[in-house]
Amino acid sequence: MEGRGGLNELDVVMPVYDEEAVVGEVLRAWIAELDRLAIDFRILAYDDGSRDGTWEVLERTADEEPRLVAVRQANRGHGPTVLRGYREASAEWVFQVDSDGEMPCAGFDELWRRRHGYDLLLGWRRNRRGPAGRRLVTAVARTAVRRLFGGDVRDVNVPFRLIRREVLARLLDDVPASAFAPNVLLSGLAARDGLPIYQTAVDDRERPAGSGSLGALRLARGAARSFAELAAVALRTRGRR
Repeated sequence: MEGRGGLNELDVVMPVYDEEAVVGEVLRAWIAELDRLAIDFRILAYDDGSRDGTWEVLERTADEEPRLVAVRQANRGHGPTVLRGYREASAEWVFQVDSDGEMPCAGFDELWRRRHGYDLLLGWRRNRRGPAGRRLVTAVARTAVRRLFGGDVRDVNVPFRLIRREVLARLLDDVPASAFAPNVLLSGLAARDGLPIYQTAVDDRERPAGSGSLGALRLARGAARSFAELAAVALRTRGRR
């Protein structure tokens, strides 16, 4: 089944970095779930300069599954890679999820069922695992978005979000091309515009393998950069609806 105007119903944007051990399993799980829901989809998987065998896994999987579009690029970082995927997506709806397996596909069906009444649908991370530093940054980012843009998006940077492409395209006009955390900015801009947002709990689970790519120092620097970008965008778009 195709979306309006012959477009796919859904493009899934998935950044990938050094996930050789899990990305094949993650992709197979998502393909099975989207097939179960009878969705016409593509998965846009971007290998962001992985140093392990991730690209070989993506190539093999793409050879077996034509709805997987595997792209290899020099390392840009998670934020710019997500932005590339958003800008290259062409389906009626765009879903972003990471490739590490922390966010299971089981929670997606609720977002998909409810999409017609909303422009942005988010799964906030319940029982979130991972380093305390990351959880603290998420809490501070939520407060910053609420103060600068209004609204109350519970998990502003969650990599489990479904958005109408036409809305996404409009919001991206205000997102810097090199944004460290574009999802945080998009959450704020959606709140600023008073868009209908749906939020539901999705269980976070421990990474099946490997560890996050951001150490404590890089996380702190990235958080500072993200907050500076938030403040700059809020100031530039103040009063705009």
